[in-house]
Amino acid sequence: MRTRSLLALTATAGAALVALAPAAGAQPLSAPQPSAAAERATTCKASALTVKAAAAKPGVLRISITNKTTKACVVDRIPTVTFGTLDGAAQPVPATESAPYRVAAGRTAYAAVRTAADPGDTDARLVDFVTVAGDPSIRGRQFTDDALGLPQGVRVWEPVTTWWKPSRAKADAALAHATR
Repeated sequence: MRTRSLLALTATAGAALVALAPAAGAQPLSAPQPSAAAERATTCKASALTVKAAAAKPGVLRISITNKTTKACVVDRIPTVTFGTLDGAAQPVPATESAPYRVAAGRTAYAAVRTAADPGDTDARLVDFVTVAGDPSIRGRQFTDDALGLPQGVRVWEPVTTWWKPSRAKADAALAHATR
C-alpha cells in the first residue's frame, strides 16, 4: 500500500514537472540588456549610498537608494531585501536575473516591496527588522519595525520587490501592475 502511494505521488509530481516545462523551441522572456554606461560604472560602495525604507501602507514598503558621490556607480537592478532572521530575500517582479543598474551622481533609485499580499494573513511571519541593500555584494542597512512605522512588526508572506526605478511613482505603478 505504501509503495503504491509513493508511486502515485512520484507519477503526479513527474506529470506536474512535464506540464511546467516549456514547449519545444520556446524561448524564455528576455530581460532588457544593461546599457554600456552601466557596464562601465563601478559598483557602488555602501558608503556611497543613502538607503531609506518606510511603510507605504499595510504590507507594502517603499525603499530608495541615493548615490551621494560625484560619480555614477552601479547596483544590482534587483534590490536585496531580507526580513529579520528568515531565509531568503524578496523575489523580483517581473522575474529577472541580476544585471547592473546605473545610479547617476546625486540621483535616487526607488523600489516598492510587497511584504505580504494580505497583511492580516495568519500564515504570515512577523519580523522586527528588515535589511535593504542596493546590491547583494553590499552590506545593507537594517530598519527596525518602529523605524519603518510598523510598531507591531512587519508581516511577511511571499515577499516581492520591483526592480529599481527612476521615480517613486514608477516603483509604485510597477508593484501595482505586477501583483494584480
